[in-house]
Amino acid sequence: MKFVSSTKALTQKFRDEEWDNLLTIVKSFCEARDIDVPDMNTCYIERGGLARYQQGGFTIEHHYWVHIFYAAIDSILQELNHRFSKHAMELLNLSSALDPKEACKSFKSIDILLLVSKFYSKDFTDQEMTLLKAEVDHYEHNVARHPDFKKLSSIFELCQWLVKTQKSLFYPYIYRLITLVLTLLVFIGTTERAFLAMNIIKNRLRNKMEDDFLMDSMILYIEKEIVAKFGTKSTIDDFRHLKERRVPF
Repeated sequence: MKFVSSTKALTQKFRDEEWDNLLTIVKSFCEARDIDVPDMNTCYIERGGLARYQQGGFTIEHHYWVHIFYAAIDSILQELNHRFSKHAMELLNLSSALDPKEACKSFKSIDILLLVSKFYSKDFTDQEMTLLKAEVDHYEHNVARHPDFKKLSSIFELCQWLVKTQKSLFYPYIYRLITLVLTLLVFIGTTERAFLAMNIIKNRLRNKMEDDFLMDSMILYIEKEIVAKFGTKSTIDDFRHLKERRVPF
């Protein structure tokens, strides 16, 4: 998350301050290879167009600067902000409190409680939240300081270790939180695959299909590995059984 933040800041700084340096480098590159460099101060005319039919008021340099340089970097920043919004970054930062490597350095019980209250409040009742607060204190003394705990390198290994040592039975709410965090990547990936499938299936030529048919088609498209196991014979048999069970009017 620190690298994400610094990447955003450096990209924004590059957008705001480095155009002149970039233009100088490009001109030097072109001159060294005998590539013609247009006069940046002349009026920009779109290729294939006539000057009298185009909007004036900006130069070739303005075109490269605003319409290409700014547009490209703004697209990158927009994607970074979409992928790593403040909400998502806070979720990942708080989730790192469960990471054994981070817990060995400094166990942050407050981050675990904030993680539940802000992002998983519907998965815990008020009573369970009270019990979780008590669990966290015991977890810090009995688990986070355990010699074997320090050998773990990921939340996934922590989850396996808790089950293996049966500590998941003594800390059920922390174990539940760990499993919720582990399903985060699967949940995000499945959602993105679903939206991608929706754009492919329900396109301009098939934009009137009903929701049930769309849902069935998306399941078949997303779960291709499972669908590949279904043979033609088994599908025909299923339809035959449905027809035989259908009650005649």
